[in-house]
Amino acid sequence: MLHCRELTRQHSKTFYFGSRFFPLQQRQAVWAVYAACRCGDDIVDEPGGGAAALSQWWARVQSALAGRLAFGAAGPDPVDVALGWAARHYPIPESAFRELYLGLRMDLEGHRYGTLSELELYCRRVAGVVGFMIAPICGYHGGEQTLQHAVRLGQAMQLTNILRDVGEDLGRGRIYLPADLMAEFGVTVQMLHAGQVTPEYRRLMQHLTQLARQWYAEGRAGLPCLHGSGRLAVAAAARAYEGILDALERNGYDNFSRRAQVSGPRKLLMLPQAWWELRLS
Repeated sequence: MLHCRELTRQHSKTFYFGSRFFPLQQRQAVWAVYAACRCGDDIVDEPGGGAAALSQWWARVQSALAGRLAFGAAGPDPVDVALGWAARHYPIPESAFRELYLGLRMDLEGHRYGTLSELELYCRRVAGVVGFMIAPICGYHGGEQTLQHAVRLGQAMQLTNILRDVGEDLGRGRIYLPADLMAEFGVTVQMLHAGQVTPEYRRLMQHLTQLARQWYAEGRAGLPCLHGSGRLAVAAAARAYEGILDALERNGYDNFSRRAQVSGPRKLLMLPQAWWELRLS
């Protein structure tokens, strides 16, 4: 579990910040889920990854969820062990990881997003479905409607990542901005590679930022249906993630040469607002 905690803390300070509000056992399960997802994400982002490595990751996830562990020369992978433990304690659905696998394959295949609907599907696959993994750990009521709110919250977070990382993704040869919206706002691929925040680009960023905020609002509607302190944990993570949009706006939508981020003290200052919103919901 310590290995999964460190992976979470190192790779997503915002997710880690929210996870600390779960009770210990739930917190450990959330770290295990995040670490398993992160391992798949690293395969498609780091040199040396590929379809074969991703297929091996997917096979390991399936085995861990089913209570079977693959043993390498150094024994079982600690993330596999942790995910198997989490799956024994909570009904984490394999179907959610299957969707994640399909989303990660989209990255490997260099998928280009022609429409907003295509990008929305990608956001569902690589982040929205994490809601299907976390909700059973929290406990919830409200059935399918609550799960769809959880998916929307994950999509909002992924869209936030995309808006923050336009410059970094260009360096990997990836463009997530939908071609139809780029055309609508007069933004070309050449303009992106020039790294200039033009009036056209700024309007495109404003449009997508407003969409992300709409998705956050839709996702938060499900927070009252989560049980226990998991409600505050998810609310805190969501509020901190949305704060990245605030930072992006403060940076004048320059996501080529500046990285929008939320400091630790600023995240703490967001907690009373998150708590108060839960009280009013």
